Amino acid sequence: MALLALLWTSGLLARDADTPIDAFVDRELPASGAPGVAYAVVDNGKIRTGARGTVLAGGDRIVTPDTPFHIGSISKSFTALAIMQLVEAGQVDLDTGVADYLDVFRGRPQGQITVRQLLSHTSGYSTVQGNSRHGDSTLAKHVARLARWKPAYSAGERWEYSNANYQILGALIEAVSGQDYATYVQVNILIPLGMSDSFVADGGTPRGVAVGHRPWFGGKRAYQRGGTEPANAPAGGVFSSARDLALYLAMMINGQDDLISVAGKAMMLKPASEASPFYGLGWFVDSATGTAYHDGLVPGTETLATLLPDKAQAAVVLVNANGGIGFGENLQLRKGITAKALGVPYHGEGSRIWSKATYLMVLLLPVFFLASIGWAWFARDKIRAKSGAAGLFSLWLRSLP
Repeated sequence: MALLALLWTSGLLARDADTPIDAFVDRELPASGAPGVAYAVVDNGKIRTGARGTVLAGGDRIVTPDTPFHIGSISKSFTALAIMQLVEAGQVDLDTGVADYLDVFRGRPQGQITVRQLLSHTSGYSTVQGNSRHGDSTLAKHVARLARWKPAYSAGERWEYSNANYQILGALIEAVSGQDYATYVQVNILIPLGMSDSFVADGGTPRGVAVGHRPWFGGKRAYQRGGTEPANAPAGGVFSSARDLALYLAMMINGQDDLISVAGKAMMLKPASEASPFYGLGWFVDSATGTAYHDGLVPGTETLATLLPDKAQAAVVLVNANGGIGFGENLQLRKGITAKALGVPYHGEGSRIWSKATYLMVLLLPVFFLASIGWAWFARDKIRAKSGAAGLFSLWLRSLP
């Protein structure tokens, strides 16, 4: 809180005001169908924020820059930052096998997977393995189960995004630090940065957060919020507001030694290896444009955080709805805000005609099928008189009613 107050008094956090971004949001938010959106922009240390819409569709509680959202896989960058803190403290080595830190991996071939390979998604664990059910399991129990699985590929062989990598890293943080993952992130990242509206999934039901929504027959329907899943917290369990995330992004591009060194930040934001040319340590990277970014997708919420380190600029967009197919998409909302915030060209997502056609086909196919059954029933006498292939098809079709 002290750091946050200092930023306000020193003018580093600009007060919310209408901007060209807000005019864009006013046009695009209704088209997306999302109940609400919050965003923040960092420009050479100065932060401005904005928000529109409501926490719940049809509700009267408005979204603000301080409303916490479930940020999904942007959480991976927090886990990577925590690992880098332990590296710089001399407690973890990036090129040491995970078995040196987690007993459940000892004596197993996968124990040779290095910390760097976990951070860069080159461990060999697949996307499918990373999406396995963990339910109400603790992080330690879930990772013990992962340790018994043979990775889909050899370590360092190829890049494949997998939540399993970051779940293992979360367990490593717990083993080395002696703190549970949520506590470590709270004490060593959120509190030092003054991120007072942020927290980590601990199994409880979060309160005061933006309610997630899913596409529902042309509109959006709220998800019923249950308890959070601590086993997936290192991969996607951080909740944060737009203003808090601006503080976090500002730290990543401020060119100062603070939570980690400048060199450590630079390492996170460049390709991790030849096998990982477009992913660093917790961040996607685009060397051609000098951009680092991470998006997040969880049931009911979609997010996007983008860094331009060389220009000391960053942006984050949080939307409390999943996009539809062709209709009610929010990709243009997220990308458009980001482009305007960073001053880069963006020409929209086009007509999305094929996506719309696919959606309509899927929507109308059951209607067509039921209509065909009805027609076959009422015309059954004529159909039965047919012979050959048409007759066989008719016999099969008439059995459905």
